[in-house]
Amino acid sequence: MPPARSNAFEVLFQHPWRTIMVADTRQTLEKLLHSFSTAMLVTRSVDGTLRSRPMAIARVDQTDDVWFVTDIESGKVDEIDSDPVVNVALQNGSQYVSLSGTAAIIQDRMLLEEMWQEAWRVWFPKGKDDPNISLLRVRTIEGEYWDNSGQQGLKYLFEAGKAYLTGTRPAIDEDVHQKVDLR
Repeated sequence: MPPARSNAFEVLFQHPWRTIMVADTRQTLEKLLHSFSTAMLVTRSVDGTLRSRPMAIARVDQTDDVWFVTDIESGKVDEIDSDPVVNVALQNGSQYVSLSGTAAIIQDRMLLEEMWQEAWRVWFPKGKDDPNISLLRVRTIEGEYWDNSGQQGLKYLFEAGKAYLTGTRPAIDEDVHQKVDLR
């Protein structure tokens, strides 16, 4: 009987430099994620259509969950109750992040007190004591980023120009685009 073959992907994945690359990829996503102050929250309405709305980010916690505040009476609360699977899309210049996850409405006054920002009084005139204010947590499952800023942007412009002149597609560097499992 021939010896069992090793799975080359497993060996590669277990290699120390590969582990570091995966960690660096997550760190890159986290760094980008912490640089945003607003996001588009995408939910599915009861009739199945997708709905997006801009939301101020209240917090990104150590597990990469994203927190917002919302009015408990808003339509997005019904949409989340009906289908908690959401997307959070973020963009700033030439940096983009897309997060997939599940949303939940959290009624926790102590946590709200801890997160409270006076700027939210615009939407909640009664402040943190407003009975309709609630936290909305998106537990992230997967993230994807595109970062064409700085040197990556220059590399991309070079690759795009070369692709245009040669009639090919640009080579995208791993530093520019990655998917990250956040479970």
